[in-house]
Amino acid sequence: MDCSAARAMLEAYLDKELDRRDARELENHLDGCADCRAVLTRLDELRLALRDRSLRFEAPAALRARIGGAAQGGSARSVSAAAVAATGSRRARLVSSSWQRLAAACVLAFGAGAASVYLWTSREPAAGDTALVAHDLFASHWRALAAASPVDVVSSDRHTVKPWFAGKVAQAPLVLDFTDRGFALVGGRIDYVGTQRVPVLVYRHGQHLIDVFVLPQPAPTPRAEALHREGYALNAITLGGQPAAIVSDMDAHELAAFGQLLSAAQ
Repeated sequence: MDCSAARAMLEAYLDKELDRRDARELENHLDGCADCRAVLTRLDELRLALRDRSLRFEAPAALRARIGGAAQGGSARSVSAAAVAATGSRRARLVSSSWQRLAAACVLAFGAGAASVYLWTSREPAAGDTALVAHDLFASHWRALAAASPVDVVSSDRHTVKPWFAGKVAQAPLVLDFTDRGFALVGGRIDYVGTQRVPVLVYRHGQHLIDVFVLPQPAPTPRAEALHREGYALNAITLGGQPAAIVSDMDAHELAAFGQLLSAAQ
């Protein structure tokens, strides 16, 4: 894949619209192309900037009250005309202000040039960041389930899986097998959360496939209580001193039991 093809796919990648094969092909290109990683980082920063609540405008309380009163009195037509006349200049100012704020956000997002500014290290995590991380974790798990194989290295031997991560991520995660407790190690893979490469440990419990995402520090880790989407749960834990998150369709009791096993591991 060349840079032109890769950059045409970056927005779809951030929106989790690529299938597993295309996503992996793009990720392989990103691994070796600093310029495309920088573009991906800027797009991700822009996505965050556009979530700024200051870009959203609501009708003034006085206008809402006038329209509500007119509707109750049966004179909505006259008040609607008056509202248009009274708020014409206000709307123009709001639109102008909105575009100014949007332009400022774009300048902020793209002004970094080719420098890679990662979400994890650039600033303190905000609530919007944790929501994006949760979205990425669920999407990565679902994408892996739809793939021909959810793992890049297939092994139940932790002494095989842990060395495989060496050189592929900044810090290889703690890898343990809990087959005797009903949670068998299947293998591992590299995935992306936002623009950051993260190791993923893959386990199986009965018919349930479990992804354990090991996040870098500091990271906008999802809240401690489990999140639920489309029948799947996400639970934030700590694994070997690193923040991590479990994603699976196990029930709450099984999820809690596995989380305790991982959190107690050293």
